[in-house]
Amino acid sequence: MAVTVQDPKVAVLAASRSLNPHPEKVTDEVFLASPFCDPRDVVQVKYEMVRRVRVGKVPVARAARAFGYCRQAFYEIAAALDLGGPGALVPGKPGPKGPVKLTAPVMDHIAPGWPPTTS
Repeated sequence: MAVTVQDPKVAVLAASRSLNPHPEKVTDEVFLASPFCDPRDVVQVKYEMVRRVRVGKVPVARAARAFGYCRQAFYEIAAALDLGGPGALVPGKPGPKGPVKLTAPVMDHIAPGWPPTTS
């Protein structure tokens, strides 16, 4: 059984949900030529894609393709960056975001008057 040594940066990126699942799709020459840039870091990839359009004046379709995304994803990523800064580029936790079955009508049925009002 062979023992493999994992890159510590990959472990950190994975733990923070920032590991790019498809770093091979990043083909932007400027990004790949920089020793600072890492296609495995999805936050950096998204940020640099938006920067390439806004600062580098590269067309959206070309930048999106060079960073492994589609045009629609670019606009969603740019909006998230505008609203929440670079931290908003970290992918959210997978799975449901709240109770699915305990809707208001269900709660009215099982616990009428809940939550109690304070008077």
